[in-house]
Amino acid sequence: MREDGYCDIVGRIKDMVIRGGENIYPREVEEFLYTHPDIEDAQVIGVPDVRYGEEVCAWIRMKPGRPALDAAAVQSFAAGRLAHYKIPRYVHVVDEFPMTVTGKIRKVEMREHTARMFDGAGE
Repeated sequence: MREDGYCDIVGRIKDMVIRGGENIYPREVEEFLYTHPDIEDAQVIGVPDVRYGEEVCAWIRMKPGRPALDAAAVQSFAAGRLAHYKIPRYVHVVDEFPMTVTGKIRKVEMREHTARMFDGAGE
């Protein structure tokens, strides 16, 4: 509850990423990323972007012993196999995803963290 008596809802407002008017279902991109031989798990979120409204960001966990992928490697893997507007612009490799005490992934925290990491990158 804010001081002015209003409250902000910060839960699952939406999962869909809307990039330049195109609707992107994160699960579809995640399922595609699972086909990469070095990716153990992936979570896809939308992050604010000046030009497109939102941009696609993939948080990925690598399989044990596999080198971290960068955005260029993921984009190269996806080129010609995934619609260009669905290809993640940003990639963040992590050991673990932020989780709630009940074991659910905290996408709100991921969005906030990513927005700070790439603040202004879409300008």
